[in-house]
Amino acid sequence: MYSVYALSSLVRNYIYVGLTSDIERRVLQHQAGREKTTKSYRPFRLTLVEGYPTRPEARTREKYLKSGVGKEWLKKQ
Repeated sequence: MYSVYALSSLVRNYIYVGLTSDIERRVLQHQAGREKTTKSYRPFRLTLVEGYPTRPEARTREKYLKSGVGKEWLKKQ
C-alpha cells in the first residue's frame, strides 16, 4: 500500500506533496527537519492522505497534485 500525502506549512505559504509506503515515518521525518526541501517550512499540518494499491497509481496522483492544477485543488480543500 502506498500513500500520497500533502503537508501544509503552518508558518509560510507552502504545500509539499509526497509519496511513501510508511506515512507516519515520513511525516515525522519532515517535522524533525530531516528533509532538506522542507526543513525551512516547518512545522506542518497533514492536509491530505490518499491510499493506492500500487506505486505507479500513487505516482500518477502525486504528479497531478504537484502540478499547478493539483496545487489549486489542494488549496481549496
